[in-house]
Amino acid sequence: MVEKKVRKDEIVTREYTINLHKRVHGCTFKKKAPKAIKEIRKFAEKMMKTKDVRVDVKLNKQVWSRGVRNVPRRVRVRIARRRNEDEDATEEFYSIVTVADLPAEGFKGLGPKVVEDEEA
Repeated sequence: MVEKKVRKDEIVTREYTINLHKRVHGCTFKKKAPKAIKEIRKFAEKMMKTKDVRVDVKLNKQVWSRGVRNVPRRVRVRIARRRNEDEDATEEFYSIVTVADLPAEGFKGLGPKVVEDEEA
């Protein structure tokens, strides 16, 4: 039996496609966009195993671009786990969620992808 090692203590960046449609289905119209943002936070918390999740302004604008009722069905995001430089922070790491570039073909066939970033 092969054991899967979960390395929570490393800095990593990944791209994901989040299906917002299934996450806000059946939600009241006036609560759809706020619920979508909460679901993005929950998704990032689950994938990166960090409690501190920060959503980028551009991602927030993209979710709200068609109003409170009509959120996009899917959104491609880039989630980066970074080390917290704050001295009085309770968490060692935090996650930042930004909008990822979408290829011309669309969402078909896109899975999670590890991104080698130069900025960190």
